[in-house]
Amino acid sequence: MNNGKTISAATAKQWLQDNRLILDTETTGLDSTAEIVEIAIINCQGEVLLNTLVRPVHDIPPEATAIHGINNEMVADAPGWKDIHNKVISLLRPTGFIAYNSDFDARLMVQTADISHALHEDPVAEVLELNAMHDCAMLLYAEFYGQWNEQRGSYRWQRLTTAAEQQGVKVEGQPHRALADCLLTLGVIKAIAAGGAK
Repeated sequence: MNNGKTISAATAKQWLQDNRLILDTETTGLDSTAEIVEIAIINCQGEVLLNTLVRPVHDIPPEATAIHGINNEMVADAPGWKDIHNKVISLLRPTGFIAYNSDFDARLMVQTADISHALHEDPVAEVLELNAMHDCAMLLYAEFYGQWNEQRGSYRWQRLTTAAEQQGVKVEGQPHRALADCLLTLGVIKAIAAGGAK
């Protein structure tokens, strides 16, 4: 293995050894008004700690439904973010979390908490905490895969489904649903730890 692969593999092994939590969200979009409509959290043993639809404050646009299949009827009786915020934070606080593109998931948790008025007495501290408690499996995989992007001067990011395919990780469940993507992320982390697909 080259140096980047060796370092990435060591990091992935440490994540597995520490039994870090893996998180994924599905959302109403990508912009500054987007909200979470589904969240799943698993550990590195693949045990499901949380898997729920989330009722957003604003409607889910058709273009978002076209990606993940979650529509307004499906979330009508789901808990709002305000109902699950404390549970999510208490799960994540001890070890933080890993996600595939974790900056996005951290931003959307803060954004959704803000839109749903779920932040507590010290919202700035809570936002800083959420933004500091994650590691990115996408960046780790980019370094591991080692495809250089001259324009960006960094390793090229791979989509989660592409990374899984490259490493022979089988899709369990429906892609672009939170639990299935958590399991895919775990599979990719295990592949990195093992030095890649044989």
